[in-house]
Amino acid sequence: MIEQRLQLPNGQSIQYLLDLRARRTIGLKITANGLVVHAPKRISATQLQQVLLEKSGWIQQKLALREANQVAPMQWQDGEPLLFMGQDIVLTLQHHATNKAVTLQGNQLLVRSPQINQPAFVARKVLQWYAQQALPDFTRRVELIAAQMGEKVSAVGLSNARSRWGSCNSRKQIRLNWRLIQAPPHVIQYVVCHEMAHLKEMNHSARFYAVQASLFPRYVQAEKDLKALSPILHRMA
Repeated sequence: MIEQRLQLPNGQSIQYLLDLRARRTIGLKITANGLVVHAPKRISATQLQQVLLEKSGWIQQKLALREANQVAPMQWQDGEPLLFMGQDIVLTLQHHATNKAVTLQGNQLLVRSPQINQPAFVARKVLQWYAQQALPDFTRRVELIAAQMGEKVSAVGLSNARSRWGSCNSRKQIRLNWRLIQAPPHVIQYVVCHEMAHLKEMNHSARFYAVQASLFPRYVQAEKDLKALSPILHRMA
């Protein structure tokens, strides 16, 4: 990709990445790194600039929205705010010569260790704890819905994907993103139901959404809630 800059009539400029491909149309995408422009290899600089200027209002709106949704990166220090099952909790670090336990006590996620001054160690222990809570919770939800549907699931596992909340394959294996355990229960249930609906329809057709609606009627609102929460849930690497 080539770094480029679009000069706007008002004097402002927009930096973007240009990806020239064997294609006929120009595609615009807002990513974590900003604007990415996919364009035909033979397009002229003048033609490309004209299209981008025509779309500059949309581009600025989407970049502003992305900026508004930015959240501070995780610091892995005492007092760091966390989420668990939709509830606000606080990371609490205590030095202990031998104990390396992670426990939830009230609204405190307590990490005891002689290594609490090492952010990488704290991060690893906390992420392990979240995964340990996620798998049994997700498995229970899958099993209950499978019984309701009269279906059998061959395996339930955790995913660490950055762009997908879950998956279901033809072997009836369900994988769910461990970060979901931070979300409110209705959001977790929505994602589980979405993937379980794929046991009946391995697509996103009208039939699929009919199955999803039968399992989780409020899926439209839950999908919006998940989208709004996504930047916060992804604070954890």
